Amino acid sequence: MARAAVPGRLGQRLRWRVSKLVERRAESGSASTLSFEVPGWPGHLAGQHVDVRLTAEDGYSTQRSYSIASAADGETVELTVQRVTDGEVSPYLVEELAGGDVIELRGPVGGYFVWRTERTEPVVLVAGGSGLVPLMAMIRARRAAGSRVPFRLLYSVRTPDDRLYRSELERGDPGLDVTYLYTRTAPEGFRRSPGRLGARDATEWGWPPELEPTVYICGPTAFVEHAADLFVELGHPAERILTERFGPTGS
Repeated sequence: MARAAVPGRLGQRLRWRVSKLVERRAESGSASTLSFEVPGWPGHLAGQHVDVRLTAEDGYSTQRSYSIASAADGETVELTVQRVTDGEVSPYLVEELAGGDVIELRGPVGGYFVWRTERTEPVVLVAGGSGLVPLMAMIRARRAAGSRVPFRLLYSVRTPDDRLYRSELERGDPGLDVTYLYTRTAPEGFRRSPGRLGARDATEWGWPPELEPTVYICGPTAFVEHAADLFVELGHPAERILTERFGPTGS
């Protein structure tokens, strides 16, 4: 059967590329950042993701999608993977994949949930758990570009031990304000009692609708739906609220 021609740029994204693990960094007790060398990588935008394919010696193959954690940097792609209990792929990536091992990556994928360095409006980033990963790529892209666009991050996690990129977020990028929201256990003396994201949080630590910020929300489905509804109720236009969600996938 004849196939339609695939445009060059799209064809590059659809290719599976053999990618070598060159560095691993622990981010929390259950998450690691994996840095891959990807020959011929076409580059990516902050917020995009990749497909990961693993193939066993007997030919069995499985694949998952993971957000890219890094800003564009030549042929290097970083993924932060949260280990899922009883998962098939994430425990292998977090615990077993060793330096020099190879997997296959395909991408980048996605063009809706992205931040481009030429944008100038204020940005609110709202993350639930590992939903911080693509938003961290936006923070890093902003830094790499020397942008002064004001960013505010509202980061919701269960406990202090669940925070990702702690040292990097706490080093204080100019124009980046970071607010932690704890849902189960907060540090002793923390200014806010544990609980889910609320209207007061969004009002006090986000940007008001009058400034016309773009709001990026990423996390589990229930968190994303709650946060998006909250920002709409506060007067933010729905078209300025971009969402990315994830759920159980057998990771």
